[in-house]
Amino acid sequence: MGEALATGLLEAQWCAPEELAVVEKIEPRRKELAGLLPGVSIVEEPVPADGAVIAVKPHEVAGACPALSATGTRRVLSIAAGIPIASLERWLPDGTAVVRAMPNSPALVGAGAAAIAPGTHAGEEELAWAERLLLAVGTVVRVPEHLLDAVTGLSGSGPAYVFLLAEALIDAGVAVGLPRATSVALATQTVLGAGVLLTSSGETPEALRAAVTSPGGTTAAGLAALENRAVRAAFAEAVAAATARAKELGDST
Repeated sequence: MGEALATGLLEAQWCAPEELAVVEKIEPRRKELAGLLPGVSIVEEPVPADGAVIAVKPHEVAGACPALSATGTRRVLSIAAGIPIASLERWLPDGTAVVRAMPNSPALVGAGAAAIAPGTHAGEEELAWAERLLLAVGTVVRVPEHLLDAVTGLSGSGPAYVFLLAEALIDAGVAVGLPRATSVALATQTVLGAGVLLTSSGETPEALRAAVTSPGGTTAAGLAALENRAVRAAFAEAVAAATARAKELGDST
């Protein structure tokens, strides 16, 4: 995710390459990043900066904070999953402006969905800074921190739900006689096209669904089968379960 964000910032010309530094402890990975991000400083330890992004695995955050603290950086955006603001503020120097974010994996292709929440010392300036960073790889909304677990359950885990939907459609196409390659091509483009239509048409999901559902037609028959299988309830349970798990992970730090 850190690589995706750095790439997005450069592609959006948010900053010049020489204004950006990426911290990476592992030497082979540093060499790889140097090739992927030409002009960017790829360093082993944090350097003083106007702002920093914490983009390490959750269990590595506590260990990364002392090195970051030593640089005097006073503005931090954390995209580490499950690490609450209170912990970040405890591990960083007093007064550090912390913004916590929950992005998702489509940020890798510039189509992410992220939510941000401010810490004790983060005001409008810090929120706007974090917002500009994440807009380089998708869309951003602001929420209070207590809603970030719900964001995790919905959009953080949501891409996996969509991928599962695509898997199911592919297998269903094969089951009714399509060659697998044909089913893959049709199902993946259908998911893509539906998403683009949903985001660009200005219509609600309900209106778009109604527009392609003729009474007594094929789509109506398919939707009836899905409703009979309680698909809506299954999605509701999935989001609730992921939300609950996100809260458990946050409470354990």
